[in-house]
Amino acid sequence: MLKKLLSKLNAKSVSKENDYTIALTGDLEETVRSLKKIVGESDDILHRRFLIGKKIPAILFFVDGLCDSQSIEEDIIRPLMYFVESLDKSQLLTYIENEVVTLSEVRTEESLEKSMLPLLSGETILIVDGIKELILFETRKFNERSIAEPESEIVVRGPRDGFVETLHTNILQIRRRVRDPNLVVQFGTLGRRGKSDFAILYLKGIANEKHINEMRYRIACIDNDQVSETGTLEQFIEDNVLSIFPQMLRTERPDKTVSALMAGQVVVLKDGSPFSLMAPVTFHMLFRSPEDYYDRWQISSLIRLLRYLAAFIAVFLPAIYIAMVSYHQGMIPTLLAISIAGTREGVPFPAFVEAIIMEVTIELLREAGVRLPRAVGQTIGIVGGLVIGDAAVRAGIVSPIMVIVVALTAIASFAIPAYNVSITLRILRFVMMLSAASFGLYGIVIVYIFLNIHLVGLRSLGTYYTSPFAPYRFKEWKDLIVRLPLSVLTNRFSEIKPKDKQKQV
Repeated sequence: MLKKLLSKLNAKSVSKENDYTIALTGDLEETVRSLKKIVGESDDILHRRFLIGKKIPAILFFVDGLCDSQSIEEDIIRPLMYFVESLDKSQLLTYIENEVVTLSEVRTEESLEKSMLPLLSGETILIVDGIKELILFETRKFNERSIAEPESEIVVRGPRDGFVETLHTNILQIRRRVRDPNLVVQFGTLGRRGKSDFAILYLKGIANEKHINEMRYRIACIDNDQVSETGTLEQFIEDNVLSIFPQMLRTERPDKTVSALMAGQVVVLKDGSPFSLMAPVTFHMLFRSPEDYYDRWQISSLIRLLRYLAAFIAVFLPAIYIAMVSYHQGMIPTLLAISIAGTREGVPFPAFVEAIIMEVTIELLREAGVRLPRAVGQTIGIVGGLVIGDAAVRAGIVSPIMVIVVALTAIASFAIPAYNVSITLRILRFVMMLSAASFGLYGIVIVYIFLNIHLVGLRSLGTYYTSPFAPYRFKEWKDLIVRLPLSVLTNRFSEIKPKDKQKQV
């Protein structure tokens, strides 16, 4: 019901561009005045007046810092001033485009308004007196950090390069890996005012057109001033905004993005963000890592099993401890029960309060470790955990076994390959702890049932989130909890509905 209500509230028509136009008369000064009215009084938008062939007045507009000033000087101004021989205005634009300017991309535009976005993106506009068209030159300059290993997705084996904040560099990294003419890259802009560039990528002949069109439609429906990051974009286009489970995968790794393209998923990249979005996804994909396919199948299967075990520990271990100690002491072996009772002697709080104190402390340390400078963050996290845990036990606030439970839980949550998934498990852990403190093991089972009901109804870009568990498809289990040899994995995952189901091994 809430989902329907939110859908109704968010139901808006697709945004449209304002349909105002300013006609170009060919008068240089009038065109300059119109352009200055649009860009306002921005000091970073520069202009340069000169004479083409030492006779025809012209003016260049460009944004300081976004353009390559050396290229403007050497490839545009100098050739136009000194090397233009034909001064026939009817043929001047074609002559400049084909014989004078040495830049790779030159085009004309008849609308002043449509020229604004290229200008503000770093292109240079040439206005020539007596001509009713504008010439746009590709002079964008990209200042970017060097390509480095993604810090949020460290792998033992595999490539060390990661995405950066420049869209075109990220696309180049994918193109370098996929030299297939069927790789389609479609550009667009996001945000009514921000107008940041984004790109939809897919492999024609593999990706399902229904998913491609659905992704295009959802992005086209976004009507916001600015979409600053792919995380923001993800929130606008996900299927269920009330769910805590990620319905799209994000990664900083080009190799993982390429694997998604090969599987038939649709990828979205955005300028200014080092993360790519991949959809549709299913629950088991959240536990995959690129290096699963770089090692031998036995090693990858063991590591994948460990991840599922880690996810279970991260969600259920504190809750099970609370339930057993508070309600079901008879289920604990006698010697262990005596040992637990001995360690809890003198602790003034019930097990639930103990667990909450330690879990909140660990979460605070984790967040502080992330925000602190890298040189000291890790040290502060480890030392802080040891010191606070030891001090809490010595002060009699928590029992030693609770410190062990919380430490195991924290370590298990770090074994999950995706950071946003580990956050989801952390939230679920608190819900489980609360249900265990209220109803014991029955509370855990009830929450688990509701969780499964929610997951079965969840969709990612319209596909079943829990497939191949539900709907049950045993043939897909070859690359699920364990990974069989690559020579056996000959088919793409059917829930994504790829057009080409057969995978070349």
